[in-house]
Amino acid sequence: MASSTIAPTPPSFILNKKDLGFSTFSRQSVSSIPKCRRTISKKICSVTAPHQLERKPSTTGSVKTGMTMTEKILARASEKAQLSPGENVWVNIDVLMTHDVCGPGSIGIFKKEFGQKAKVWDREKIVVIPDHYLFTSDERANRNVDILRDFCMEQNIKYFYDIKDLSNFKANPDFKGVCHIALAQEGHCRPGEVLLGTDSHTCTAGAFGQFATGIGITDAGLVFGTGKLLLKVPPTPRFVMDGEMPNYLLAKDLILHIIGEISLSGATYKSMEFVGTTVESLTMEERMTLCNMVVEAGAKNGVVPADSTTYKYLEDKTSVAYEPVYSDQQARFLSEYRFDVTKLEPLVAKPHSPDNRALARECKDVKIDRVYIGSCTGGKTEDFVAAAKVFQASGKKVKVPTFLVPATQKVWMDIYGLQVPGSGGKTCSQIFEEAGCDTPASPTCGACMGGPGDTYARINEPMVCVSTTNRNFPGRMGHKEGQVYLASPYTAAASALTGYVTDPREFLQ
Repeated sequence: MASSTIAPTPPSFILNKKDLGFSTFSRQSVSSIPKCRRTISKKICSVTAPHQLERKPSTTGSVKTGMTMTEKILARASEKAQLSPGENVWVNIDVLMTHDVCGPGSIGIFKKEFGQKAKVWDREKIVVIPDHYLFTSDERANRNVDILRDFCMEQNIKYFYDIKDLSNFKANPDFKGVCHIALAQEGHCRPGEVLLGTDSHTCTAGAFGQFATGIGITDAGLVFGTGKLLLKVPPTPRFVMDGEMPNYLLAKDLILHIIGEISLSGATYKSMEFVGTTVESLTMEERMTLCNMVVEAGAKNGVVPADSTTYKYLEDKTSVAYEPVYSDQQARFLSEYRFDVTKLEPLVAKPHSPDNRALARECKDVKIDRVYIGSCTGGKTEDFVAAAKVFQASGKKVKVPTFLVPATQKVWMDIYGLQVPGSGGKTCSQIFEEAGCDTPASPTCGACMGGPGDTYARINEPMVCVSTTNRNFPGRMGHKEGQVYLASPYTAAASALTGYVTDPREFLQ
């Protein structure tokens, strides 16, 4: 079994909780950690059972059914000792996130069902992040943010990342940007917890070893009032990725490969668990990319076991105690897929589906009109550093308009402040300017989901775009006849330099 099944030693600040039968150790550490003991009742109850011959007691000892990470998290959150796929349980929610697109509807359901003067179940467990349709003159989009603000003031919501001055995002100290990246940066993602959000890409937070999934506004309205939600326990297919990542691949290539392998519905209502030496070597931002797109395969959630990389990322982001869990050695996985990443090549997803996988080099004759680097999938700090490396290595200027949309204020600051390794001290912004890219825009979801007609970089006419976003269905980024090729930041930058879909190895080797 892959070495990633080893449960890392939790940091000292994690609270020790009463053993409820949830094993958090690995097969290699069993000898040094006391086993969880469970009292098994010997009383046998039978209702209208047919007469049977007496059966001798088993001589193999008590049997405990192992659980996967997702099963353990949901078991603890539902106060159950054991759970199996298919069971429906009421789960206690640790964090509920909503944003400007789905927040107003969720608020409306809450007030309708609980009363106009009702109070939310916990004002400190609700996170409200305007991020989708902000920098627009569309009055209805602006009104959505006003509704969020009024509700948060009424309910005294602790974590509301407001934006008031749309002319200058830097004038809004509370404003963050794209919800899934802001959740991580602000310390709302913690191992072992349950995080729900009114956005399908809430699954991004599974990178922290927690159960994270998107829900609709009706469910969110219920959670606002009760802090609970009825969930069905998903089965878990396991994806084992081993080998050293080649310097021309990124996590986007890995998840595009997996989706292409299992199809758009290959993980419908399943929990995709990622392990292996490759996964262990990924940074937190790359793990977020991996988990971000599991929903494109229909998954309920994606999850990566927490380890020292997770703990280090969280050191300065949260003071809330957390308790990670890990899949048992005897856990039952629905299936197991194994990949040797050293044999993979840079990929794209051709129009009009994330599972329409192709090698980037096979699309070298596809002429493009623009490149878009941004979103919760490809707008993180490391995504822009990756793109800058390609531009720096080439020493050339882009041949098509190249739009840069950082996910959050912090990412925007990093673009202007962090030096790119091997660049002689240059920042991303300096490299982008030399390459002829557009000036980095205000942090937002931007054109990833199209948005109002005046949304920055929206596709408003039939054209071909290479994008680091997550979906390429007809009309996803604007015009219904637009063609979107999903790609990694490496491939996107390389394509910008040539004006065609381009394998980044042309510049990185």
